[in-house]
Parts: sequence; structure tokens; C-alpha cells
Amino acid sequence: MTKADIVDVIASGTGLTKVETEAVVDGFIQTVISSLRDGKNIEIRGFGSFKVKKRKGRVARNPRTGEQVQVDEHYVPIFKVSKDLKAVVNENLKKTLG
Repeated sequence: MTKADIVDVIASGTGLTKVETEAVVDGFIQTVISSLRDGKNIEIRGFGSFKVKKRKGRVARNPRTGEQVQVDEHYVPIFKVSKDLKAVVNENLKKTLG
């Protein structure tokens, strides 16, 4: 599902225009980006949480050449799914696929 698909679904469900819905979706995405950039966590109950995690520096290996490469410590955004969402997805896919 793409951002355009999400906009279409939300617009048809809310009665907002696609332009208005796209502005809301873009605003949400920019809020998540700016919060993570500032080191803040975001928690959406029943959905999940966005956090920034610090990764330690390490020695990695270039898979093509086998050469060792130093990777400095860095920060990465992560998303952790809520237990509720995980359970809903699991139950639904068990019924449809399993």
C-alpha cells in the first residue's frame, strides 16, 4: 500500500477531499520525522511506538571484497508494533491463510 492508497482510503472514509487528506497524512509524517529527529518518542496506543535507538560502533565486513570497514556509532529510527495490533494481524491471517 502506498501513501496515495492510504490517502484514497482515508478520503473515502471521512468525506474529506484527497487534497485535504494528503495534507493531513503529510502533516502526520512530518510530525513523526521531526519528533524522531529531536530524539522524542511517539506512542500511539493500539498501534505501536516510534523510537530512536543508538547503535554501537563496530567492525563490519564488505560482502563483495571481504574488506573490514569501521562503522561508527549511529542512531536509527525503529517502530515497535503494539501487542493489540500484533494480535489482530495474527488472528486475521490465521483465518485467511491458515
